[in-house]
Amino acid sequence: MPAETVSARTLAAKAVQQVVQEGRSLSQCLPALLAQAAPIDRSLTQELAYGVLRWHARLQQQLQQLLSHPLKAKDQDIGCLLLVGLYQLIHTAIPPHAAVHATVEAVRATGKRWAVPLANAVLRAYQRRQTELEARADAQPTSRYAHPDWLIEMLRADWPQDWQAILTANNERPPFVLRVNTRQGEVASYRAALQAEGMQNTTLSVAEQALRLDQPVAVERLPGFADGAVSVQDAAAQLAAQLLDVHAGMRVLDACAAPGGKTSHILERSPELAELVAVEIDPARVPRIEQNLQRLGLSAQIIIGDASRPDSWWDGRQFERILLDAPCSATGVIRRHPDIKSLRRTADLEDLTVTQSDLLDAMWPLLAPGGMLLYATCSVLRRENEQQIERFLQRHPDAQEAELRVAWVVDWGRQVSHGRQILPGAAGGDMDMDGFYYASLIKRCEDS
Repeated sequence: MPAETVSARTLAAKAVQQVVQEGRSLSQCLPALLAQAAPIDRSLTQELAYGVLRWHARLQQQLQQLLSHPLKAKDQDIGCLLLVGLYQLIHTAIPPHAAVHATVEAVRATGKRWAVPLANAVLRAYQRRQTELEARADAQPTSRYAHPDWLIEMLRADWPQDWQAILTANNERPPFVLRVNTRQGEVASYRAALQAEGMQNTTLSVAEQALRLDQPVAVERLPGFADGAVSVQDAAAQLAAQLLDVHAGMRVLDACAAPGGKTSHILERSPELAELVAVEIDPARVPRIEQNLQRLGLSAQIIIGDASRPDSWWDGRQFERILLDAPCSATGVIRRHPDIKSLRRTADLEDLTVTQSDLLDAMWPLLAPGGMLLYATCSVLRRENEQQIERFLQRHPDAQEAELRVAWVVDWGRQVSHGRQILPGAAGGDMDMDGFYYASLIKRCEDS
């Protein structure tokens, strides 16, 4: 068995263990693990880590039925390897005999000899009992949909006609969507460049700079990527810069700006701004903003600061436009970040809604009369979205909601009591976007 193949299973299992047991996100732990993999193994390592976390609740339920006794806490590395093995048998095209053999060899590499026959027995038992085990998994909502019970119940309450479609969409692979930098060239020209490289793609009606690739590729393979010709950004996120309706000479604030995708998109679309200020509370994430801007040949004033406490960084000059892409549960982007299902807790929502409310209140004095604050989240939960805006409007009589318009698309997302909600994937219709929410708030002028 080649060492690279064993390494892929080992590293994927380590990623799963760090997420589930240590509470680390994939974005925190996976890069360092991928650096330990042979280049030929990196895509497989990533596929196995993401796949196991996507289906973790279901795989865990099946593993419990295959074990005669629960594994000890010190042996959860073996449990994670077994989950990797089950994922291969159920969800990949890897030949079953190869999946079993490679997983058993990864278990052998742990030095726990007792676990080698166990791994072999568990994986072969799944093959014999597959029909029975899949039926049992389908019998319980948590394992059927591979989501925690609390999230299933919230989605059922918020979206009684759509909750199953949302759960299904969350378990699908996300589309690979690009944002063409129209400061460098037209969308049609870049589309032709992609096709010349054999990368088939489709235009998207809702986002004028968006192209969806039929198959994802490494960004290094994208024509002109290093020179800023294109970025990777879902169409739902691309709507932010369009909806913000920025004009030349305006002063714009992007609060909670990392990693800088929306910051750079605003600048791409509106090169004649008076100023764009990007605020980010986490110093560790600021380099991502700087790297994105540098690659695209753009510049902004970047401030490390807490957007909910502007007195520490604001110069007192108001902004005509504010984008508040608020911290949220990220329940609209689970298909891109399946670790959310393992990491998020109901208690987090209480803290997040308080943070969102504080941010809205803190940003409002920074907005000039007649200006617009665009509130955005990548959540599909009403308490973070339309209910948050309803409470804000009750607190601020000088605020009024404005219609959200995309000039070239009559209907996108769903009109809700306040703002518009995009549901993820097929749950949101034929546009197949990530789950996002937007609301536009205008500050009334004193004489209006």
